[in-house]
Amino acid sequence: MQPQTKKYIADLALFALSQAAFYYAFKYIISSMDPLKTKKKDAHEKSAKVLDRLGHRDIKLNEYEQVIASEVIHPEDIKVDFDQIGGLDPIIRSLRESVILPLNHPALFTSASGLLGAPKGVLLYGPPGCGKTMLAKALAKESGATFINMHVSTLTDKWFGESNKLVAALFSLAHKMQPAIIFIDEIDSFLRERRSNDHEITSMMKAEFMSMWDGLTTGEDTRIIVLGATNRPNDIDTAILRRMPKRFNIKLPTEEQRMNILRLMLTSTNLEKNFDFHRLVQKTAGFSGSDLKEACRNASMLPLREYLRGKGSDTKGALDGVVLDREEVRPLRLTDFFQHDASEESSSHVILQQESMD
Repeated sequence: MQPQTKKYIADLALFALSQAAFYYAFKYIISSMDPLKTKKKDAHEKSAKVLDRLGHRDIKLNEYEQVIASEVIHPEDIKVDFDQIGGLDPIIRSLRESVILPLNHPALFTSASGLLGAPKGVLLYGPPGCGKTMLAKALAKESGATFINMHVSTLTDKWFGESNKLVAALFSLAHKMQPAIIFIDEIDSFLRERRSNDHEITSMMKAEFMSMWDGLTTGEDTRIIVLGATNRPNDIDTAILRRMPKRFNIKLPTEEQRMNILRLMLTSTNLEKNFDFHRLVQKTAGFSGSDLKEACRNASMLPLREYLRGKGSDTKGALDGVVLDREEVRPLRLTDFFQHDASEESSSHVILQQESMD
């Protein structure tokens, strides 16, 4: 080999090495300047833990699916089931039949016409505090499906086109881990009625969401349900409502439902003999489920507060060295629901305070 040829080969090899070094150096610099580097790293670690707990170790995810996977909730982390929800038995029964069974037993609900499968979407709507989010938690617990608690902030990104990729990743991940439920609380804030003055990115996100949810390429055999909750159903886009054929109106509890809720909430509470549930139910007309819970919480604090003050907590501020016994706390009385502590302001307390006991 001539010296000139050797020089050309050496120059060529040196050039190739310099280009490779430049490429990796440039890639490292760009990666270190990535403002989402920490977020992506955290999402990767969290998604790996979630997949491991759910038994999906072999699923391969891209960086966008890893971000979405960080929103997956493990059933063991949910402490609410249908038995802890009072007053919504007809809705719970319908959810079991139309959502849980089709998701878990697809062979039984498969038909040539596609009429027996699970609905594409389910909407829970009604006044605030009536149990919509609690019902969604219980559904996640009871169904055994992959539950993606989707926060809108996770789908929004300041870089153009990234939000669409995250929306696509949401449904691709749900497809890989189906049966899956995508839960969006306050869905009206994300999928509200489209207007001409909407931001371009918002319009693109909505279009991408609807296309991936129920578009040209979506099959009838997919076991993916979008579950939404809202107290403003009229603000939701009509195209979204069309994709949510199952809609449940979670109303303020009736008298019978309030009785069931109160008995459930006070089941482990020490009550005085002949505690008049019927009187309490009558006085809580118009209360939501959360109002009833707050009323029970405030009333249950009164016997405990009396006991602690009797032990000297008012003067000492602490109870160091004082023997406390839960058995010494008096039973809860009906009158506790109608007493008001000036140090606390609670809507349920105020309403009950205004009622007379005659």
